[in-house]
Amino acid sequence: MQLKLTDSKLPFAPLLLIAPFFLWGTAMVAMKGVMPHTTPLFVAFVRLVPAGVLVLLAAALMGKPQPQGWKAWLWISLFALVDATLFQGFLAEGLARTGAGLGSVMIDSQPLAVAILCLWLFQEKIGFWGWLGLVIGVAGISLIGLPDGWILGLFHPENREVSAGIEELFQGGEWLMLLAALSMAVGTVLVRWVCRYVDPVVATGWHMILGGLPLLAISAATESEQFVNIDFSGWMALGYSTVFGSAIAYGLFFYFASSGSLTSLSSLTFLTPVFALLFGNLFLGEVLNPLQSMGVGLTLVSIYLINQRDTLGEKLRKVRSGDKVNSQGEAVALLEPSEFDSVELPVQVRVSELESEV
Repeated sequence: MQLKLTDSKLPFAPLLLIAPFFLWGTAMVAMKGVMPHTTPLFVAFVRLVPAGVLVLLAAALMGKPQPQGWKAWLWISLFALVDATLFQGFLAEGLARTGAGLGSVMIDSQPLAVAILCLWLFQEKIGFWGWLGLVIGVAGISLIGLPDGWILGLFHPENREVSAGIEELFQGGEWLMLLAALSMAVGTVLVRWVCRYVDPVVATGWHMILGGLPLLAISAATESEQFVNIDFSGWMALGYSTVFGSAIAYGLFFYFASSGSLTSLSSLTFLTPVFALLFGNLFLGEVLNPLQSMGVGLTLVSIYLINQRDTLGEKLRKVRSGDKVNSQGEAVALLEPSEFDSVELPVQVRVSELESEV
């Protein structure tokens, strides 16, 4: 089933679909700002456990049922391990070692993994337009976040300094961001099984709490001075990342993931670095260079191709089969004369032509 904005019964459905990625992008900026004053795993814990409590309180107010049976708790626990403990742990550690823009690029490579997993597990159709959109999206976020020298170095491998920079790409926090992206992709797919046994909103809340507790234990054992250097603005940034970047964003994302096309929904994560860079420019004075501006355009094109892949594929099939598509996107069959119909064709013959033939 393809995810369609107009099919949702929620008010302001298009804005709600985009909201998780807007909140994640801005939360990355907030987390990066407070990271020098605290420790990564403590930030990951703060993003998860308080947010999980808020989600469960909202679920209780909505009358959502709590998990029942060992299968429900088993799936929630597996979901918590992959999408909370591993994802947030890798993300926080990677963000502490690399920039927010580059880290966002690595995180948002996960739609490729989601598409492949959904093709294998759910037989979701990707098609030519979907694959083209995914490739364009990866190219777009690469132009957004990767340094210009590394991109230009792909076309000039003889430049040793650039080649060395590419080789050092995975020696920092980038490989941790890729592991975080893979964890998020697996978690996005797991939500289909989780929601067979428990409400998606309730599952979101419990997986945050269960996944955040191991991060707290590891932080207490391996980190020190987690919160002594955080000032008021730092706590405000953590609060924003917790309430908006986790509780609200996760709740909306997994609500839509439980009922729509995972490939289409996951493709919208290409918007995360766009929002991160826009608000990075607003609050941190970062300016988009020409390659990054081109990446934003490619990102928007990729989102359109992936989410409209079924419509585009249907139009292409109808055109190939001899149908004509009008301006409203409706197929109109070409009129073909029947063998019982008489068709009069006006023919003009010049006298000079008849004389030449005679």
